[in-house]
Amino acid sequence: MKSLKKQRRIQIIALAVVALTVSTALIGYAMRDGINFFRAPSQIIAEPPGPNEVFRIGGLVAEGSIVRGQGESIRFSVTDGGATVPVVYTGVLPDLFTENEGMVGTGRYINGTFEATEILAKHDEQYMPAEVVDALKEQGVYKDPNG
Repeated sequence: MKSLKKQRRIQIIALAVVALTVSTALIGYAMRDGINFFRAPSQIIAEPPGPNEVFRIGGLVAEGSIVRGQGESIRFSVTDGGATVPVVYTGVLPDLFTENEGMVGTGRYINGTFEATEILAKHDEQYMPAEVVDALKEQGVYKDPNG
């Protein structure tokens, strides 16, 4: 009788471990496309990511780098003070997207150019994404808007 209880307990524990393993694997599989790591231009130049890796880039839009193409195509450069990465984007840019202002873009780094699928700009005069602030501070070019 005790042997049967012990065997049943072991079966339940084994089933729970298998269920936990399968659910963890399914969650990881579902999230693999939803996780986008942030990189500053200096990190991209130092260790270029593969062309299939989707990630976020952030920094300041380099002064004099915005070049509008045909239609909604636009080229510009993003800098963190240590390195500059050219960016290509097709779409409508946010209203507050201007030179020397912070931005974050999502996309892929292909043949030395970041091909963005999404561009985000700060949403008011004071705001800048935390990742961009950290990257600019690391390069020593961050200017606090509050003085």
